[in-house]
Amino acid sequence: MGEAQSEFEPLILAFCCNWCAYAGADLAGTARISYPPNIRIIRVMCSGMVHPAQVMDALSKGVDGVLIAGCHPGDCHYTDGNVKTERRVEALRVMMEDLGIETERLRLEWVSSGEGEKFARVVREMTEEIKKIGPNPFKPR
Repeated sequence: MGEAQSEFEPLILAFCCNWCAYAGADLAGTARISYPPNIRIIRVMCSGMVHPAQVMDALSKGVDGVLIAGCHPGDCHYTDGNVKTERRVEALRVMMEDLGIETERLRLEWVSSGEGEKFARVVREMTEEIKKIGPNPFKPR
């Protein structure tokens, strides 16, 4: 790994469901569970409201990774929003493969409001995975 690669710090955009994942991120913060500062959180009412165009737009503008975090299956406050999210992520991965973008840049996780440690672990794992892959090829120089 080159010197520039080892200094690379990825930027990860996280779409977090208001009811579960965002509350899990908040719990991680209030419990002082540390995780890398590489993440920028956008709170959405439901993970099902994250449109594939938003993910592709973020990646096309140079974001190194996108995390979509929602309620566990069966616990969605909007009945089946997370099921819709799962189908969309599968379609997004196909689009990413077609465009030559590593599918590891997109991650879907179910995080409840009481899972602050899990949220922190997911961010740590994703940050390390993206560091191994390297910068997004669409990142402005």
